[in-house]
Amino acid sequence: MRGLKDRHVVVTGGGSGIGRAICRRFGEEGCLVSIFDLAQDTASQTAAQIEAAGGRAKAYRVDITDRQAVAAAVEEAISMAPIDVLVNNAGWDQAVAFVDTQKDLWDKVIAINLYGPLNLHHAVLPGMVERGGGSIVNISSDAGRVGSSGEAVYAACKGGLIAFSKTIAREHARSNIRVNVVCPGPTETPLLASIATGDAGLRLTEGLKKAIPLRRLASPEDYPGIVCLLASDDASYITGQVISVSGGLTMAG
Repeated sequence: MRGLKDRHVVVTGGGSGIGRAICRRFGEEGCLVSIFDLAQDTASQTAAQIEAAGGRAKAYRVDITDRQAVAAAVEEAISMAPIDVLVNNAGWDQAVAFVDTQKDLWDKVIAINLYGPLNLHHAVLPGMVERGGGSIVNISSDAGRVGSSGEAVYAACKGGLIAFSKTIAREHARSNIRVNVVCPGPTETPLLASIATGDAGLRLTEGLKKAIPLRRLASPEDYPGIVCLLASDDASYITGQVISVSGGLTMAG
């Protein structure tokens, strides 16, 4: 894709699942990939895979809920090269009916899924503004567009991330900073595996497959193409947009 070669990309949650697939694709596109993840070992594995394929990558252990830790990691990453692209991918949830949840769960879900991306934007945007350009791709969820039973607080965070992204896109358009959102549908990731357990989990996944027009769950490899497109010069006139990747399960306008 045009304009990606040699760009410095930061991806949160790049140690596994969708994040790892995104990191590997940016590596293939010739980018320098900085992988931010709470799990240093899996982030390092992603970096090793990129380097084995001839790319450039570095892994960082980062707790995205810690504003100071995020700022320190961003400063370290900038020491290699200015950050051109930010992908906020890290996320976490636990499926529970809202009336059965407690505040400690709310706090954790909000800290990871909403405050985490806010922390990254706040640390990365000033440099993009100073240089007069950049691209941000936020990984939300179709839960934030149409809701999802058992994920009320998570859906609230993801809906908030969509609204936040549109606002940042408006605020920074004149600085040539583009902000777009990708909303995954049901995907075969560690997060889904942690939720869809036992017989009930099997019924859930089979039911989803029947409901999805393309008749399958997504795999992590279904997302890097759209993320890299939105980060590239091929999308230089696209900002403030929300794109669902759900096999047709959701067709939101």
